Amino acid sequence: MNYYVTTSIPYVNGEPHIGFGMELLHGDVMARYARQQGKTVIFSTGTDEHGGKVAEKAAEQGKTPKQFSDEISKQFSDVAKLLNISNDRFIRTTDPGHEQRAGLIWKALEKDIYKGKYSGLYCTGCEAFVTEAIAKENKGVCPHHNKPYEKIEEENYFFKLSKYTQQIQEALENGKFRVLPNTRKHEIDQVLKSGLDDISISRPKEKISWGIPVPGDENQVMYVWFEALMNYITVLGYPEHKDFKEFWPANVQVIGKDILRFHAAIWPGMLLALGLPLPKDLFVHGFITVEGHKMSKSLGNVIHPKQVVDEYGVDAFRYYFLRHVPSYDDGDFSWAKLHSAYNNELGNELGNAVQRTVAMITQYQNGLIGDIPPAEHDTAQYRTALEDYRFDQALNELWEQVRGLNQYIDEEKPWKIHKADDPDHLREVLAYQVSCLLEIAELLKPFLPETAEKIIHIFGEGIIRPTETSLFPRKETASTT
Repeated sequence: MNYYVTTSIPYVNGEPHIGFGMELLHGDVMARYARQQGKTVIFSTGTDEHGGKVAEKAAEQGKTPKQFSDEISKQFSDVAKLLNISNDRFIRTTDPGHEQRAGLIWKALEKDIYKGKYSGLYCTGCEAFVTEAIAKENKGVCPHHNKPYEKIEEENYFFKLSKYTQQIQEALENGKFRVLPNTRKHEIDQVLKSGLDDISISRPKEKISWGIPVPGDENQVMYVWFEALMNYITVLGYPEHKDFKEFWPANVQVIGKDILRFHAAIWPGMLLALGLPLPKDLFVHGFITVEGHKMSKSLGNVIHPKQVVDEYGVDAFRYYFLRHVPSYDDGDFSWAKLHSAYNNELGNELGNAVQRTVAMITQYQNGLIGDIPPAEHDTAQYRTALEDYRFDQALNELWEQVRGLNQYIDEEKPWKIHKADDPDHLREVLAYQVSCLLEIAELLKPFLPETAEKIIHIFGEGIIRPTETSLFPRKETASTT
């Protein structure tokens, strides 16, 4: 059985931060969970590299757009490695394969493409046009970039998105295209109810030269947002490659809430026009603030994932963003909350259960565990949570087991059984503890893969095998403020 998961592809006009780190984790958990179930997985992430904003940033630094893109794209692929992300593909929209296949997609869409005059309000920062209604709501100024919208009039190509409004609505209503959480589904529902407009999908080359040329028209380049969406099928080798035929439609596409309209209206419209099925699920995560404030360069509070990993380790990063940031809502990062989760939950609860079990088996049974009974906890709620992308809830369920095990140890008091000289009962109790820990490790694999492997290494062979590092290694210099 095949399973295809994608994240959005971040724009290379800025460096990676913890928000995108979290999105990578969401995709990674689903990819690892699918592999655990024996599925063949393609997990794709990458970078979006064309457009005026990239050319502008490159010029500021005295670089070509390609040199600049190469540098920033590498930073994003480095973050994936840093966070132990198991992606199989990393697509760049400057890859020759993507550029060539984008041309094929354009040609395949030509029945729904026409040329026309475009007049509208545009934000260079977002590389996006906005409707009069949105501009009015924002008092004529883009809230993300604090710049007034520019009035632009030009001749562009248009895509007949309006033609597909009803089909997208039907797919949403009958569950063929699931948008989660429901708040986001409701949001896109409202957009669809008011009807989709045709969209401008090209820009004049004289204004933006850094882009993929429109087939058959050297004076126009593809609009970056339209072309970037194509990556989800170009990475699979649309239209002829075996991967495309076997892995599309995607099982889940993971995105942030700011790009919902592109992925829940424009992208489905493009797919329908190509005669292709829609993704099965679109999971939309919220934003992350830092100590209650929006991340911004001016506040100096933009956090790179490396800052966290360097101090607390990769699995502590993964744990915090998967459990302590609500999967269905916005969340907050603070060093104090991370420190508390690291000490109290990872250290005192999971770490303690492992440590106590290792110490007692080593001391009382010379490190021999004996026969390990199969664990029989009900994991249905954990699995349901995962299938609905509620990563926080799945970890809450798992932590119930961790706490339950510590309670079991406190109630059974193996040290007293040892004193009472009842080796059979003691062996049974300690083997049950090991059984629980091995089950916890299996459930942890998608979330904290390194920690899961360490626990399996320690107990999996029927004798205690020590690990070279502690369960959650950390630099002693870590900030606690």
